[in-house]
Amino acid sequence: MAPYGDHYATYQQKIADLLDRFPLGKEIVGEQAQKDFIRLFGAILSLRNILVVFDEFAGHEILTPRQTQDYQSVYLDLYEDFRRSADGDKESISEDVVFEIELVKQVEVGVDYILMLVREYQGQKGNGADKELEARENIARALDASASLRNKKDLVMAFVDSISADTDTDDAWRAYIAHKKHDELEQIITEENLKPGPARDFVKDAFRNGEIPTGGTAITKILPPVSRFARGNNHGAKKAVVLEKLKAFFDRFSSLS
Repeated sequence: MAPYGDHYATYQQKIADLLDRFPLGKEIVGEQAQKDFIRLFGAILSLRNILVVFDEFAGHEILTPRQTQDYQSVYLDLYEDFRRSADGDKESISEDVVFEIELVKQVEVGVDYILMLVREYQGQKGNGADKELEARENIARALDASASLRNKKDLVMAFVDSISADTDTDDAWRAYIAHKKHDELEQIITEENLKPGPARDFVKDAFRNGEIPTGGTAITKILPPVSRFARGNNHGAKKAVVLEKLKAFFDRFSSLS
């Protein structure tokens, strides 16, 4: 490994390039500019991953936590845009665009941190609209910067809006997530005409095992009865739709309870 000073000098230069070429608040216009930002910020993430090994790096990250969150939000927005345009789910969207999503996940916040921000928001209730709004925006910013929590933003922000200054945050959060999880699963069961008992057991097992199983006969046992030999049988398409919805449900509620 090269000396700390060599890595840090490169890091300093790339941060300077980032702040100069892509100032926060200014839209990155054009595909080439977006690719340049993706490469530059990805290089910064890689360098940071090396620098954190050195004790000397502590307190010398240059970007403030807020700037880091905002740049990560831009990076993740572009990641989602490129994925949609490519209609794929690989981290390498094309030969010249590679996203360092695993490195983002290494430095992102978790639910405990978000709940800490929620408690700070509670503490600002009654202290003026500006302070309350700023505390709420801090929560939204942290969620936007998280690769694993940004798809749960609507859940978290609805919870934030539902609590009062004296709410027990931890107990209220557990009850809220259990309620939303139940309601959204029941909605899927109703929409897709799934067998209620087996479907609930299927999802319960998935959360216990850490994934939605796609192989075997487990998924077929929760589907509505249909003759495989009936004309116009759409069994395969139905299975695919249900799996897609259950995977999205699983991803939405995993790590929240």
